[in-house]
Amino acid sequence: MPGRSSTSRLSPDGFAYGAAAGLVVDLLVGDPRRGHPVAAFGRAAAAVENRLHHDHRGWGALHTAVCAGSTVALGALAARAVRDRPAAAVALTAASVWAVVGGTTLGREARAVGGALAAGDLDVARERLPHLCGRDPQSLDGPAMARAVVESVAENTSDAVVGALFWGAVAGVPGLLGFRAVNTLDAMVGHKSPRHRRFGWASARLDDVAGWPGARLTAVLATVAGGDPRGALKAWRADAAKHPSPNAGPVEASFAGALGIRLGGTLSYGGRVEHRPVLNGEGRAVEVADIDRAVRLSRRVTGLTLAACVGGRLIIGALAASTRKRRNA
Repeated sequence: MPGRSSTSRLSPDGFAYGAAAGLVVDLLVGDPRRGHPVAAFGRAAAAVENRLHHDHRGWGALHTAVCAGSTVALGALAARAVRDRPAAAVALTAASVWAVVGGTTLGREARAVGGALAAGDLDVARERLPHLCGRDPQSLDGPAMARAVVESVAENTSDAVVGALFWGAVAGVPGLLGFRAVNTLDAMVGHKSPRHRRFGWASARLDDVAGWPGARLTAVLATVAGGDPRGALKAWRADAAKHPSPNAGPVEASFAGALGIRLGGTLSYGGRVEHRPVLNGEGRAVEVADIDRAVRLSRRVTGLTLAACVGGRLIIGALAASTRKRRNA
Protein backbone atom coordinates (compact mmCIF):
# COMPACT_ATOMS: atom_id res chain seq x y z
CA MET A 1 0.00 0.00 0.00
CA PRO A 2 1.50 3.38 -0.95
CA GLY A 3 0.51 5.06 2.32
CA ARG A 4 1.97 2.32 4.45
CA SER A 5 5.30 2.11 2.58
CA SER A 6 5.87 5.83 2.89
CA THR A 7 5.83 5.62 6.67
CA SER A 8 7.35 2.20 7.21
CA ARG A 9 10.68 3.69 8.16
CA LEU A 10 11.84 6.94 9.69
CA SER A 11 12.31 9.67 7.08
CA PRO A 12 15.69 11.35 6.67
CA ASP A 13 14.26 14.50 8.25
CA GLY A 14 12.81 12.44 11.09
CA PHE A 15 16.18 10.84 11.75
CA ALA A 16 17.82 14.27 11.74
CA TYR A 17 15.37 15.64 14.30
CA GLY A 18 15.59 12.56 16.49
CA ALA A 19 19.37 12.23 16.38
CA ALA A 20 19.89 15.94 17.04
CA ALA A 21 17.43 15.88 19.94
CA GLY A 22 19.12 12.83 21.44
CA LEU A 23 22.53 14.50 21.25
CA VAL A 24 21.13 17.65 22.87
CA VAL A 25 19.72 15.60 25.75
CA ASP A 26 23.09 13.87 26.14
CA LEU A 27 24.80 17.27 26.13
CA LEU A 28 22.46 18.60 28.82
CA VAL A 29 22.23 15.64 31.19
CA GLY A 30 24.83 13.07 30.15
CA ASP A 31 24.41 9.52 31.40
CA PRO A 32 22.18 8.87 34.41
CA ARG A 33 23.99 7.74 37.54
CA ARG A 34 21.43 4.98 38.07
CA GLY A 35 19.18 2.99 35.80
CA HIS A 36 21.13 3.48 32.57
CA PRO A 37 19.71 1.27 29.77
CA VAL A 38 23.19 0.08 28.81
CA ALA A 39 23.83 -1.01 32.40
CA ALA A 40 20.53 -2.90 32.36
CA PHE A 41 21.60 -4.63 29.15
CA GLY A 42 24.92 -5.50 30.78
CA ARG A 43 23.17 -7.15 33.72
CA ALA A 44 20.95 -9.14 31.38
CA ALA A 45 23.93 -10.19 29.25
CA ALA A 46 25.81 -11.29 32.37
CA ALA A 47 22.83 -13.41 33.44
CA VAL A 48 22.76 -15.04 29.99
CA GLU A 49 26.50 -15.65 30.22
CA ASN A 50 26.09 -17.42 33.55
CA ARG A 51 23.61 -19.77 31.88
CA LEU A 52 25.55 -20.41 28.69
CA HIS A 53 29.20 -20.12 29.62
CA HIS A 54 31.45 -22.91 28.37
CA ASP A 55 35.06 -22.61 27.33
CA HIS A 56 34.07 -22.91 23.69
CA ARG A 57 33.65 -20.51 20.77
CA GLY A 58 30.31 -22.00 19.78
CA TRP A 59 28.73 -21.27 23.13
CA GLY A 60 30.17 -17.76 23.00
CA ALA A 61 28.66 -17.25 19.55
CA LEU A 62 25.29 -18.35 20.93
CA HIS A 63 25.65 -15.86 23.78
CA THR A 64 26.41 -13.09 21.28
CA ALA A 65 23.49 -14.05 19.06
CA VAL A 66 21.02 -14.17 21.93
CA CYS A 67 22.07 -10.87 23.49
CA ALA A 68 22.66 -8.80 20.35
CA GLY A 69 19.87 -10.43 18.37
CA SER A 70 17.24 -9.86 21.03
CA THR A 71 18.31 -6.21 21.31
CA VAL A 72 17.99 -5.66 17.56
CA ALA A 73 14.61 -7.41 17.57
CA LEU A 74 13.39 -5.22 20.42
CA GLY A 75 14.48 -2.12 18.52
CA ALA A 76 12.72 -3.34 15.38
CA LEU A 77 9.50 -4.00 17.26
CA ALA A 78 9.62 -0.56 18.88
CA ALA A 79 10.26 1.13 15.53
CA ARG A 80 7.43 -0.82 13.92
CA ALA A 81 5.05 0.21 16.69
CA VAL A 82 5.56 3.93 15.92
CA ARG A 83 6.12 3.78 12.17
CA ASP A 84 2.80 5.48 11.37
CA ARG A 85 3.31 8.22 13.98
CA PRO A 86 6.12 10.55 12.90
CA ALA A 87 6.33 12.45 16.20
CA ALA A 88 6.55 9.21 18.18
CA ALA A 89 9.17 7.88 15.75
CA VAL A 90 11.30 10.99 16.27
CA ALA A 91 10.92 10.66 20.04
CA LEU A 92 11.94 7.00 19.91
CA THR A 93 15.03 7.87 17.86
CA ALA A 94 15.93 10.66 20.28
CA ALA A 95 15.57 8.37 23.28
CA SER A 96 17.63 5.68 21.59
CA VAL A 97 20.41 8.09 20.64
CA TRP A 98 20.55 9.43 24.18
CA ALA A 99 20.66 5.88 25.56
CA VAL A 100 23.51 4.66 23.36
CA VAL A 101 25.84 7.66 22.94
CA GLY A 102 28.11 8.76 25.75
CA GLY A 103 30.02 11.76 24.46
CA THR A 104 29.16 14.13 27.29
CA THR A 105 30.03 11.71 30.08
CA LEU A 106 33.21 10.78 28.20
CA GLY A 107 34.26 14.44 28.18
CA ARG A 108 33.33 14.98 31.82
CA GLU A 109 35.29 11.98 33.03
CA ALA A 110 38.30 12.88 30.90
CA ARG A 111 38.32 16.43 32.24
CA ALA A 112 37.90 15.16 35.81
CA VAL A 113 41.11 13.17 35.47
CA GLY A 114 42.77 16.09 33.73
CA GLY A 115 41.76 18.45 36.54
CA ALA A 116 43.20 16.13 39.16
CA LEU A 117 46.44 15.82 37.20
CA ALA A 118 46.68 19.58 36.78
CA ALA A 119 46.27 19.96 40.55
CA GLY A 120 48.98 17.38 41.17
CA ASP A 121 46.56 15.00 42.90
CA LEU A 122 47.60 11.67 41.44
CA ASP A 123 45.49 9.69 43.93
CA VAL A 124 42.26 11.30 42.71
CA ALA A 125 43.36 10.88 39.10
CA ARG A 126 44.00 7.17 39.70
CA GLU A 127 40.60 6.86 41.37
CA ARG A 128 38.80 8.40 38.38
CA LEU A 129 40.79 6.75 35.57
CA PRO A 130 38.89 3.39 35.71
CA HIS A 131 35.74 5.32 34.69
CA LEU A 132 37.40 5.74 31.29
CA CYS A 133 39.49 2.65 30.66
CA GLY A 134 40.51 -0.69 32.08
CA ARG A 135 44.18 0.07 32.66
CA ASP A 136 45.80 -0.44 36.02
CA PRO A 137 46.03 3.13 37.41
CA GLN A 138 48.47 2.17 40.15
CA SER A 139 51.12 1.42 37.56
CA LEU A 140 50.82 4.82 35.86
CA ASP A 141 52.45 8.14 36.65
CA GLY A 142 50.95 11.50 35.66
CA PRO A 143 52.10 11.63 32.02
CA ALA A 144 51.08 8.00 31.47
CA MET A 145 47.60 8.73 32.84
CA ALA A 146 47.29 11.77 30.58
CA ARG A 147 48.18 9.58 27.60
CA ALA A 148 45.70 6.93 28.69
CA VAL A 149 42.93 9.55 28.90
CA VAL A 150 43.64 10.94 25.43
CA GLU A 151 43.71 7.44 23.94
CA SER A 152 40.42 6.61 25.67
CA VAL A 153 38.79 9.81 24.40
CA ALA A 154 39.89 8.96 20.86
CA GLU A 155 38.74 5.34 20.95
CA ASN A 156 35.47 6.06 22.73
CA THR A 157 34.60 8.85 20.32
CA SER A 158 34.34 6.09 17.75
CA ASP A 159 32.74 3.47 20.00
CA ALA A 160 30.41 5.65 22.06
CA VAL A 161 29.36 8.21 19.46
CA VAL A 162 30.32 7.89 15.81
CA GLY A 163 29.73 4.16 15.36
CA ALA A 164 26.31 4.37 16.99
CA LEU A 165 25.22 7.32 14.84
CA PHE A 166 26.50 5.61 11.71
CA TRP A 167 24.47 2.46 12.32
CA GLY A 168 21.50 4.58 13.35
CA ALA A 169 21.66 6.32 10.00
CA VAL A 170 21.90 2.97 8.22
CA ALA A 171 19.32 0.94 10.17
CA GLY A 172 17.43 3.32 12.46
CA VAL A 173 16.64 2.35 16.05
CA PRO A 174 17.62 -1.33 15.57
CA GLY A 175 21.00 -0.16 14.28
CA LEU A 176 21.53 2.18 17.22
CA LEU A 177 20.64 -0.43 19.83
CA GLY A 178 22.36 -3.29 18.05
CA PHE A 179 25.66 -1.45 17.76
CA ARG A 180 25.65 -0.53 21.44
CA ALA A 181 24.81 -4.13 22.38
CA VAL A 182 27.71 -5.49 20.31
CA ASN A 183 30.11 -2.90 21.70
CA THR A 184 29.03 -3.63 25.28
CA LEU A 185 29.40 -7.37 24.79
CA ASP A 186 32.95 -6.85 23.53
CA ALA A 187 33.77 -4.82 26.65
CA MET A 188 32.31 -7.55 28.85
CA VAL A 189 33.65 -10.74 27.27
CA GLY A 190 35.80 -9.75 24.30
CA HIS A 191 39.07 -9.44 26.22
CA LYS A 192 41.56 -12.29 26.34
CA SER A 193 41.13 -13.38 29.94
CA PRO A 194 41.25 -17.11 30.72
CA ARG A 195 37.45 -17.20 31.13
CA HIS A 196 36.71 -15.35 27.89
CA ARG A 197 39.56 -16.25 25.54
CA ARG A 198 37.31 -18.65 23.59
CA PHE A 199 33.86 -17.70 24.87
CA GLY A 200 34.32 -14.03 23.93
CA TRP A 201 35.79 -14.64 20.49
CA ALA A 202 32.51 -14.11 18.62
CA SER A 203 31.70 -10.88 20.46
CA ALA A 204 35.18 -9.50 19.78
CA ARG A 205 35.07 -10.34 16.07
CA LEU A 206 31.54 -8.99 15.64
CA ASP A 207 32.59 -5.78 17.35
CA ASP A 208 35.51 -5.48 14.93
CA VAL A 209 33.10 -5.78 12.00
CA ALA A 210 30.46 -3.44 13.43
CA GLY A 211 33.05 -0.86 14.45
CA TRP A 212 34.95 -0.83 11.14
CA PRO A 213 32.96 1.90 9.31
CA GLY A 214 32.58 4.12 12.38
CA ALA A 215 36.31 3.97 13.11
CA ARG A 216 37.19 5.05 9.57
CA LEU A 217 34.60 7.82 9.65
CA THR A 218 36.01 8.98 12.99
CA ALA A 219 39.52 9.04 11.54
CA VAL A 220 38.37 11.03 8.50
CA LEU A 221 36.49 13.58 10.60
CA ALA A 222 39.33 13.90 13.13
CA THR A 223 41.63 14.63 10.21
CA VAL A 224 39.24 17.29 8.91
CA ALA A 225 38.41 18.83 12.31
CA GLY A 226 41.87 18.67 13.92
CA GLY A 227 44.49 21.35 13.92
CA ASP A 228 46.87 19.50 11.58
CA PRO A 229 45.07 17.63 8.77
CA ARG A 230 48.31 16.73 7.01
CA GLY A 231 49.83 15.36 10.23
CA ALA A 232 46.67 13.40 11.03
CA LEU A 233 46.58 11.81 7.59
CA LYS A 234 50.28 11.01 7.73
CA ALA A 235 50.01 9.35 11.14
CA TRP A 236 46.91 7.42 10.08
CA ARG A 237 48.56 6.05 6.94
CA ALA A 238 51.89 5.27 8.59
CA ASP A 239 50.89 3.91 11.99
CA ALA A 240 47.26 2.74 12.14
CA ALA A 241 48.05 -0.80 10.97
CA LYS A 242 50.64 -1.19 13.74
CA HIS A 243 47.95 -1.10 16.45
CA PRO A 244 46.66 -4.53 17.60
CA SER A 245 43.07 -3.33 17.19
CA PRO A 246 41.92 -2.86 13.56
CA ASN A 247 39.58 -0.07 14.63
CA ALA A 248 41.40 1.69 17.46
CA GLY A 249 44.48 2.04 15.24
CA PRO A 250 43.05 4.53 12.69
CA VAL A 251 41.23 6.49 15.40
CA GLU A 252 44.15 6.87 17.80
CA ALA A 253 46.65 7.53 15.01
CA SER A 254 44.50 10.27 13.45
CA PHE A 255 43.89 11.89 16.85
CA ALA A 256 47.63 11.75 17.58
CA GLY A 257 48.49 13.39 14.28
CA ALA A 258 45.73 15.99 14.58
CA LEU A 259 46.88 16.98 18.08
CA GLY A 260 50.60 16.75 17.31
CA ILE A 261 51.29 14.21 20.08
CA ARG A 262 52.64 10.69 20.52
CA LEU A 263 50.33 7.89 21.61
CA GLY A 264 50.92 4.20 22.25
CA GLY A 265 53.76 2.56 24.11
CA THR A 266 53.81 0.45 27.27
CA LEU A 267 50.58 -0.05 29.22
CA SER A 268 49.17 -2.41 31.84
CA TYR A 269 45.80 -4.13 32.10
CA GLY A 270 45.18 -5.88 35.41
CA GLY A 271 48.83 -6.70 35.85
CA ARG A 272 49.30 -7.76 32.19
CA VAL A 273 51.89 -5.52 30.52
CA GLU A 274 51.58 -4.73 26.80
CA HIS A 275 54.11 -2.94 24.61
CA ARG A 276 52.16 -1.25 21.84
CA PRO A 277 53.72 0.53 18.87
CA VAL A 278 54.10 4.29 19.09
CA LEU A 279 51.63 6.27 16.99
CA ASN A 280 52.83 9.52 15.40
CA GLY A 281 56.36 9.11 16.67
CA GLU A 282 57.26 12.57 15.39
CA GLY A 283 54.85 14.18 17.88
CA ARG A 284 55.66 15.37 21.38
CA ALA A 285 54.76 13.60 24.62
CA VAL A 286 51.20 14.03 25.89
CA GLU A 287 50.65 16.85 28.37
CA VAL A 288 47.72 17.42 30.72
CA ALA A 289 46.42 20.27 28.55
CA ASP A 290 46.06 17.82 25.67
CA ILE A 291 43.17 16.14 27.47
CA ASP A 292 40.98 19.20 26.98
CA ARG A 293 42.16 19.51 23.37
CA ALA A 294 41.17 15.88 22.75
CA VAL A 295 37.73 16.44 24.28
CA ARG A 296 37.16 19.49 22.08
CA LEU A 297 38.23 17.51 19.02
CA SER A 298 35.85 14.72 20.03
CA ARG A 299 32.97 17.19 20.20
CA ARG A 300 33.77 18.60 16.77
CA VAL A 301 33.86 15.08 15.38
CA THR A 302 30.45 14.41 16.95
CA GLY A 303 28.91 17.42 15.25
CA LEU A 304 30.41 16.50 11.90
CA THR A 305 29.19 12.93 12.30
CA LEU A 306 25.61 14.08 12.77
CA ALA A 307 25.90 16.26 9.68
CA ALA A 308 27.46 13.44 7.64
CA CYS A 309 24.87 10.86 8.68
CA VAL A 310 21.92 13.16 8.05
CA GLY A 311 23.39 14.33 4.76
CA GLY A 312 23.98 10.74 3.67
CA ARG A 313 20.39 9.79 4.43
CA LEU A 314 19.06 12.82 2.55
CA ILE A 315 21.17 12.02 -0.51
CA ILE A 316 20.17 8.35 -0.50
CA GLY A 317 16.52 9.31 0.00
CA ALA A 318 16.65 11.74 -2.91
CA LEU A 319 18.28 9.12 -5.15
CA ALA A 320 15.67 6.54 -4.17
CA ALA A 321 12.84 8.99 -4.88
CA SER A 322 14.34 9.83 -8.26
CA THR A 323 14.62 6.13 -9.10
CA ARG A 324 10.96 5.54 -8.18
CA LYS A 325 9.86 8.46 -10.36
CA ARG A 326 11.76 7.08 -13.35
CA ARG A 327 10.23 3.65 -12.84
CA ASN A 328 6.72 5.08 -12.61
CA ALA A 329 7.19 7.38 -15.60
